[in-house]
Amino acid sequence: MAQRILQLAAEESPERLQEALQGLAEGELGDMVTRQALRGRETAALLRGIFRGSPCSQPSGVLRRLQVYKHCVPLVESGDLHVGKVSEIIGLLMLEARQLPGHALAELATSFVEVIKGGSLSNGKSLELFSTVLTALSNSKESLAYGKGELNGEEFKKQLINTLCSSKWDPQCVIHLANMFRDIPLSGEELQFVVEKVLRMFSKLDLQEIPPLVYQLLLLSAKGSKKTVLEGIISFFNHLDKKQKEEQRVPQSADLEVATLPLDQLRHVEGTVILHIVSAINLDQDIGEELIKHLKTEQQKDPGKALCPFSVALLLSIAVKHRLQEQIFDFLKTSITRSCKDLQFLQASKFLQDLCPQQYDVTAVILEVVKNSAFGWDHVTQGLVDLGFSLMESYEPKKSFGGKTAETNLGLSKMPAQQACKLGASILLETFKVHEPIRSDILEQVLNRVLTKAASPVSHFIDLLSNIVVSAPLVLQNSSSRVTETFDNLSFLPIDTVQGLLRAVQPLLKVSMSVRDSLILVLQKAIFSRQLDARKAAVAGFLLLLRNFKILGSLTSSQCSQAIGATQVQADVHACYNSAANEAFCLEILGSLRRCLSQQADVRLMLYEGFYDVLRRNSQLASSIMETLLSQIKQYYLPQPDLLPPLKLEGCIMAQGDQIFLQEPLAHLLCCIQHCLAWYKSTVHLCKGAEDEEEEEEVGFEQNFEEMLESVTRRMIKSELEDFELDKSADFSPSSGVGVKNNIYAIQVMGICEVLIEYNFNTGNFSKNKFEDVLGLFTCYSKLSEILKEKAGKNKSTLGNKIARSFLSMAFVSTLLTALFRDNAQSHEESLAVLRSSTEFLRYAVSVALQKVQQLEETGQTDGPDGQNPDKMFQNLCKITRVLLWRYTSIPTAVEESGKKKGKSISLLCLEGLLRIFNTMQQLYTARIPQFLQALDITDGDAEEADINVTEKAAFQIRQFQRSLVNQLSSSEDDFNSKETQLLITILSTLSKLLDPGSQQFLQFLTWTVKICKENALEDLSCCKGLLTLLFSLHVLYKSPVSLLRELAQDIHACLGDIDQDVEIESRSHFAIVNVKTAAPTVCLLVLGQADKVLEEVDWLIKRLTILGSDTSEDSTQASNQTQALEKGVILQLGTLLTVFHELVQTALPAGSCVDSLLRSLSKTYTILTSLIKHYIQACRSTSNAVPGRLEKLVKLSGSHLTPQCYSFITYVQNIHSESLSFAEEKKKKKKEDETAAVSTVMAKVLRETKPIPNLIFAIEQYEKFLIHLSKKSKVNLMQYMKLSTSRDFRINASMLDSVLQEHNTEDAENEPDNNQSSTAEQPDENQEPQKKRRRKK
Repeated sequence: MAQRILQLAAEESPERLQEALQGLAEGELGDMVTRQALRGRETAALLRGIFRGSPCSQPSGVLRRLQVYKHCVPLVESGDLHVGKVSEIIGLLMLEARQLPGHALAELATSFVEVIKGGSLSNGKSLELFSTVLTALSNSKESLAYGKGELNGEEFKKQLINTLCSSKWDPQCVIHLANMFRDIPLSGEELQFVVEKVLRMFSKLDLQEIPPLVYQLLLLSAKGSKKTVLEGIISFFNHLDKKQKEEQRVPQSADLEVATLPLDQLRHVEGTVILHIVSAINLDQDIGEELIKHLKTEQQKDPGKALCPFSVALLLSIAVKHRLQEQIFDFLKTSITRSCKDLQFLQASKFLQDLCPQQYDVTAVILEVVKNSAFGWDHVTQGLVDLGFSLMESYEPKKSFGGKTAETNLGLSKMPAQQACKLGASILLETFKVHEPIRSDILEQVLNRVLTKAASPVSHFIDLLSNIVVSAPLVLQNSSSRVTETFDNLSFLPIDTVQGLLRAVQPLLKVSMSVRDSLILVLQKAIFSRQLDARKAAVAGFLLLLRNFKILGSLTSSQCSQAIGATQVQADVHACYNSAANEAFCLEILGSLRRCLSQQADVRLMLYEGFYDVLRRNSQLASSIMETLLSQIKQYYLPQPDLLPPLKLEGCIMAQGDQIFLQEPLAHLLCCIQHCLAWYKSTVHLCKGAEDEEEEEEVGFEQNFEEMLESVTRRMIKSELEDFELDKSADFSPSSGVGVKNNIYAIQVMGICEVLIEYNFNTGNFSKNKFEDVLGLFTCYSKLSEILKEKAGKNKSTLGNKIARSFLSMAFVSTLLTALFRDNAQSHEESLAVLRSSTEFLRYAVSVALQKVQQLEETGQTDGPDGQNPDKMFQNLCKITRVLLWRYTSIPTAVEESGKKKGKSISLLCLEGLLRIFNTMQQLYTARIPQFLQALDITDGDAEEADINVTEKAAFQIRQFQRSLVNQLSSSEDDFNSKETQLLITILSTLSKLLDPGSQQFLQFLTWTVKICKENALEDLSCCKGLLTLLFSLHVLYKSPVSLLRELAQDIHACLGDIDQDVEIESRSHFAIVNVKTAAPTVCLLVLGQADKVLEEVDWLIKRLTILGSDTSEDSTQASNQTQALEKGVILQLGTLLTVFHELVQTALPAGSCVDSLLRSLSKTYTILTSLIKHYIQACRSTSNAVPGRLEKLVKLSGSHLTPQCYSFITYVQNIHSESLSFAEEKKKKKKEDETAAVSTVMAKVLRETKPIPNLIFAIEQYEKFLIHLSKKSKVNLMQYMKLSTSRDFRINASMLDSVLQEHNTEDAENEPDNNQSSTAEQPDENQEPQKKRRRKK
C-alpha cells in the first residue's frame, strides 16, 4: 500500500491519492508509516504523499493529518528510529503544521500536553514540533472551544502553558522542555510561569543535569525574567552549600553509608554553572547589571542570602575581565566593612545581642570561596587576587601624625578597616597556597607594592610576603629572579622596609644560593653608597646573613686565613651545611662590616645593636666579633690607671661648620661589649674543650675586656662632673654648639654609667663592694640626670619631662627588680641592703622598668638583647609584673608618702607599670594571657595550661585592686591620691575585659562598681569620670543601661535644680558620685554620651525593622515574630530614654557644653522617633496592622513629658544667653576699650551655642508631621497627645507691654522684641544683628 501511495504521489493525481487514502482503515495508516520508518525507506516521501492526499480544506484530510501527527509523536519518542530519520520526520511535520486549522492545532497541542503529563517523552525530539504547533496556535485568529467557553489562539496557548507548568514533569524531559520554550513567543507573565516551574524542578534533578539546564535557562532569560533566573540559581546552590556543611558538621550515623551530596561533585557542578553564567554575561551585559542590582537589594534585606559562597565566586569570576569590575569590588568592599561594623556593634551591646543573635560574617564566606576554588575554579582565582590587593590597598594602615606608621599588626585588629586589610592578606595567602599557576603573579604584585609604596606604610605587604615565603620557600625558587630584581632597589627603600623585606625573604636565602649571592653583591655596593639609608640597609642585610648562616663545624678563624669569595661558596650548593664555606662567607661579611665602624653614628649604632644577636645565633664568630669590638674601644680608652675620665669623649663627636654631631655612640659600644662578654662567659666557658692555644688567645681578649671595664668603673666613680666638662654652670641649650656638645657628652656619660651598673651587678655575685660601686655609678648618673632635667625645665623644652632612654636590658631590669624587692636569701641580705638604702635607686629601677614596658607597648619591641624576641619579652614581663604587684600591694602609698621628697612615689610608678603591662598583654600577647595570669598566681604554680580559667584568675587580680581602691576612697581628704585612684580605676577597666560577660565574677564586679558609685561622694572630676565610664562599659555587656541613665539623670536634676526656680525637687539620691561638683559638666556629658550610644543602637534596630518589613519571603511568620521583638525592644528603649531627657531638660544646666550636647541629643531623639513613625507608616501600607498600644503610649509620653519641656528649655537657654550678653554689655560700658573684644567673644559664643535650637525645633515639627500621616493611615488619632507648640514668631509679655506703652505711646511696635526678656528660637538670627549694629553707632 505504501508503494501505491508513493506512486500516486509521484504521478501528481490528487483525486486518486485521496481515494486510496480514504480506503485505508483507521489503524492501517499508522502501521504503514511505522513499517516504512523502521525499514528506513522513503518515510519522508510517504508522509508527503499522505499530506498531499489530505488537503486541509477537507475535514477528512484534517483528521487524517491529525492521525499521522498523533501517531508520529510516540514513534519518534520510541527510540526505535535512527536519529537522521527522526530529524527528517520532525522537520517535515513542522513544515506542514502551519497549514493545520486552529481547532486541529488546539487538539494536537492538547494531546502534546497529555503526553508530557504522562511522562512518556524519552528523547524530547518531538518537542521541536510542539513549539511549532504552539507558535502556529498563537498566530491563529479563529475562536477555539475551551471547556464551556471559547478562546482565541493566543489565549488558548496561554491556558495550555499554564496547565503544562502546573502539572508534574518527568525529570528527564526538563532540559528538553526548557529548550523548547525558547522557540515559543511568550508574554512576560507566561515566561515567569515557565521560569519558576523550571527552577522548582532543580531539586528533583540529578546534580550532573543542573549545568545544561542552567544553560537553557540563561538562553531563555534573553526573553526576560533575568532576575528570577539568577535569584533561583543562587538560592538553589546556597541551599545545597548549607546542606553540605550541615552533613559535614553532623557526624554520619551508622545507617548512612554515603553522604547525599558528594563534595567534589557539587563543587565541579558549581564551577560549571558559574562558567555558563559568565559566558552569558559576556554575550548579554544586562544579565550582569541585573545580578549586581539583585544582590545589592538582597544584601539590604538579608546579607546571608545575597553573599553566599556561590554568589561571591560568581561575582569574582565576572569581575576578571569585565567593565563591571569596579562596581563589583565596591559592592564587596562595602559589604565586608559593613559586616565587620555590624559585628563590632553587636559585640559591644548585650541588648543588641539578645535581639539579633545571628549575625552574618562575610569574611568567613570569602575565605570559604578560596577553599572551594581548589576544585578547579580557575576562573575565580584572578578575581580573588584582585579583591585581595584591592582590600589591602583600600584599607592599608595609615601614617599617623609625625610620619610614624600606626602599627596595626601588634594587637588585635579591632577596627573594620583593619579587619578588611587583614582579610585581603588572608585571601592572598590562602589563594597562594591553593593555586600554583597564580603564585608568581601574587609574588610579583606583592614585591611591586613593597617597592613602589615606599612613602606609605607597607608593613601589611611585608607581613604577607613573610607568610608566603614561610608557606613555600622551595616553590619560590622558581621566582627567585623576581626577588633578586627587588634587591637591586634596596638602597632606595626606607630602612624599616629593608629590614622587613630581608626578614621576610630570609628562608629563601637558605635554599637558593643564587638569591643569596645577588643579595651580597647588592649589599657590598650599598656599603659604599653616598646615601646614609643605603649604608644602613647594607648593615641590616649583612647582620641578617650572619645571624642565619650558622657555622656548625669546630673550625675557627685561626685555621682559615685565606679569604674565600662569595662566588666560590656557590660550589658548595649541594652541601646543606658546609661549615668551612659558611665560615668563609661569614668572615668575608664581617670584613665588610668592619669598614662600617668608621662611618656615621647611625650605621655604627646598628652594628652595635646587631652584634649580640649574631653572637647568640652563630657562636663560632665570637672571637672575630670580640676582637673587632676590642680594637674599636681601644681608640677611646685611656689605659693609664690614674687618668680621669677613663674615656676620650672628644673623640666621639665631629664638627661640620657650626654643627656638632655624634660620631661614635660610645655608650652603645660599651653596652654591646658588656652583653657580648656576658654571653661569651656564660656560654663558651661551659663548653671548654678546644685546643689550649685557642683558649689562651680567647682568654686574652676576655681578660682585656674585664680589666678595661673594671678600670673604667673605678675611674668613673672617682670622676667629678667637671672632669667631663659638665657641671651645673655648663651650657646645655640646644641652640648653641657648646650646648649640643654638652648634651651629647651628658647622654654618653649617663649611658656608660648604666652599662657599668649592669656589668657590675651581673659580675658582682652579690658582693657588697660591687654593689657599692653600682651605687657610686648611679650617683654619677643621677647628678647628670638632675642637671639635664633642671636645664630642660629652664629652657621649657618638651624633652625636659622625658627620661633619657635607658641602656639597661629588659632581662637585667627584671633581675634587678626581683633582687631589690623579692630576694629574701640570707647570704644576699647585707649586699642588697646597700642598694635598698637608696630610695632614689629603687625609684630609678622601677621607672626604667616602666620605660621599657612603654617602649614595648608602643613599638612591639625593646632596645637591647632579645628585645625582638617575643618569648623572652613575655617571660621578663611576667617577672616584672610579679615584683611590681607585690611591691604595690605590700607597701601602702600612705606609708611611703611621708618620707617622699619629690617626684612620683615608687608605689605610683609600680601602679603605672602594671597598667601598661596589662595593656601590653592584651595588645601583643592575647593568646598567652592564661599563662600570664598563671605566672602571677604564685599559689597555683603547677596547673595544666588547659585548666587555666582566665575569668577566675582575672577576678582574683581584680579583687586585689578593688581593695586598694576602697582604701583610697575611704581615706581622709588629705590622704586621698587622685592620680593613684585614676590608675586603679583604669587598671580595673583593663582587667575587666578579661572577664567573661556571662560569668558570675563579671556580675559581682558590676554589682561592686554600682555600689561604689552609689556610696562614694567623689568630688575629683577625673576619678568620677573614670568610675562612671567603667560602670557604663560593664553595664552594656550585662543589659541595656537606660534605667541606670534615668537614675543618674534624676540625680543631676536634684543636684542642679530646676529651670523653674519656684519648683522644689524631691531630694532622692541614687548615686552619691553625682554631687554639686561633678553633676555638670562631668556626669551630665557622660550620661548624654551614653544616651547617644543607645540612640545609635535604636537607630540600627529601626533600619533592621525597615529591612524586615520590606522582606516578602516565605518565612513571613518568623519575620513577623522577629519584627515584633525588635519593635518592643525599640519602644521600651525609647520610652526610658524619654524619661531620661524629661529629667535633663528640666535641669538648670550651666551654659556651655552640657546645654549644647543636650540640644543635639534631643534633635537626634526626635529624628529617631520620626524614623520609627515612618516604619509604622510603611507597615500600615503593606499590611492592615493596627498601631500597637505600646507605640501609642510612647507617643503619649513624648507629648506629655518631652515636647512641652523642650520648649521651656529653649526659653531657659535663650534667657541665660541674653543675660550673659547684657552682662557683657554692662562691662563694655564701664571699660569701653578693653572689653570690646570680650563682648564680641561672648556674642560669638552665644551664636554658636544657640545654633542647635532651630535644628531641634525642625526635628520636633517633622516628628509631628509624620504623626499626622500615621494618624490618617491607621485611623488612630495620635495627635490628641501632642499639645499645640509654642509660637516662636513673637511672644508678648503683658506686664512689660503695659509699662512700655505708658512711657512711649508713639513708639514703633518693632522695638518690642528688644525689650522682651524671653528671646525665641529665631530671634538669635533675626534680632541680634540689628542690636549689634546699634551698638557700633554709639
